[in-house]
Amino acid sequence: MLTVDFTRFPLAAGDRVLDLGCGAGRHAFECYRRGAQVVALDRNGEEIREVARWFAAMKEAGEAPRGATATAMEGDAHHLPFPDGSFDVVIVSEVMEHIPDDKGVLAEVVRVLRPGGRIAVTVPRYGPEKVCWALSDAYHEVEGGHIRIYKADELLGRIREAGLKPYGTHHAHALHAPYWWLKCAFGVDNDKALPVRAYHKLLVWDIMKKPAATRVTERLLNPVVGKSFVVYATKPRLPAAAPPLPAADTRLPVGDEPLPVADARLPVGDEPLPVADTRLPLADAQ
Repeated sequence: MLTVDFTRFPLAAGDRVLDLGCGAGRHAFECYRRGAQVVALDRNGEEIREVARWFAAMKEAGEAPRGATATAMEGDAHHLPFPDGSFDVVIVSEVMEHIPDDKGVLAEVVRVLRPGGRIAVTVPRYGPEKVCWALSDAYHEVEGGHIRIYKADELLGRIREAGLKPYGTHHAHALHAPYWWLKCAFGVDNDKALPVRAYHKLLVWDIMKKPAATRVTERLLNPVVGKSFVVYATKPRLPAAAPPLPAADTRLPVGDEPLPVADARLPVGDEPLPVADTRLPLADAQ
């Protein structure tokens, strides 16, 4: 079951993809099948080991095309162990609602995403999530549970503040919202309640068979009660550097000679004027 719609968020073979907070690895597996170079990262070591086993099984079964790679690793979303601009694509699905410092995590995501790269962020939708919180404290008051409910504008604002440019949104998993309402009503850990078990069988059947009736129904209901809110965004490319200005050419154009310097010498034949003789003649001597 995928929350990211890869018809709206296409991948190219060889894209470097980070699935941050990958959980059981559903999006990482799909990216691997599509020929990406995938890194699945989560802080839960047990889940990461299971994801690594599935990657190995997919490779053995030939599910990934030639050139695709997959790595599963433990890590901290606040301090990602990658250089700047390491990834073409980042997926952050159903993660942000768990993290106190969501702005800090978004800043790290932006750092490791290359300019021009794309990101998909999904969170529980405000309305359906609000119902879950109203029905059950146990649903969210657990270690590592949901600590906030995003409104659409709030999440979009966070994404823009991080320097990203959203280009599309939608809702997903309308058929799953009632299941979680039932879980919250009968007890989050109570899987034996008849309504919960019956609805779970319906969801499993829908996921495995993908019948047209439920696919159409869910598409119609997604705008109303879709369980997840999905945002797609890009990291702006760096502006092209302006070419340096040419150095000033101080050489004179061909044919232009410097102006002559004034010659203070007297022309040949021009003698200085005589100095007046102020001496008295001999006859006039006193």
